[in-house]
Amino acid sequence: MNLETFRASLGGAEPPGLDAPLRALWWDAKGEWDRAHDAAQEGADAASASVHAYLHRKEGDFSNARYWYARAGRSMPAGALEEEWTDLVQTLLARPRA
Repeated sequence: MNLETFRASLGGAEPPGLDAPLRALWWDAKGEWDRAHDAAQEGADAASASVHAYLHRKEGDFSNARYWYARAGRSMPAGALEEEWTDLVQTLLARPRA
């Protein structure tokens, strides 16, 4: 899957076989913040922490976002949320699969 097919999948009712961090970004793109947050909380890895951080940044809870960015080993980006979403999706889609 690439960014284009990921975006195309947003027309569906349910995310297509995605791991938790990508599922969280999928739900976020659909405007389902609570479902996105639930999916982000499923994982304990850096990818999940990065998405969790992004979601709290989007929510405006910057203190919580900073905590999750630190857990992910990243700094809070200064760019637009849309840019961060795209970067996260592309990075997560490019990860090697087990």
